[in-house]
Amino acid sequence: MRPMKYTVSIEIALPREKTARLLADPAHLPKWLRGLVVHEPLSGGHGQLGTASRVVMQMGRRKFECTETITRREPEDLREIPNTGVVHFDREIVGEGMWSAVRDRLTEAGPETTLWASENEYRFDGFLMKLVGRLMPGAFRRQSQQHMQDFKAFAERGEDVREAAD
Repeated sequence: MRPMKYTVSIEIALPREKTARLLADPAHLPKWLRGLVVHEPLSGGHGQLGTASRVVMQMGRRKFECTETITRREPEDLREIPNTGVVHFDREIVGEGMWSAVRDRLTEAGPETTLWASENEYRFDGFLMKLVGRLMPGAFRRQSQQHMQDFKAFAERGEDVREAAD
């Protein structure tokens, strides 16, 4: 099976620097990352280059556990983003039957607006995950878009997914 790849994007009505700091702050993850149960560093500091973290997500009745490794973060200091710079957050996610690479880019779309583009690549191993990847590729894209929409609602209006009725 060939890798599944897609790109999703969204505009956030906040300056790039503020958007990057909110996105990188571990204290805010439960407020916008729907289904997050645990996100804990196993080595390194949260969100820093090379850090591996244990991540547990709840999807319906099923829990999915994986390891996330930060493979790129530029610039490292989010308080010093060059005016013309792009903020890069890349990570590799490995779970049972699945490998994924996510390459997030934050660019200035205007003085008070940020474009968040996310390139996603999945590779599946094992019969069940290959079947899920083949039969439900749209579910992965929809989940990525949902996370982006939830972050936008949190960043712009302070909405918390834990307070929303599903």
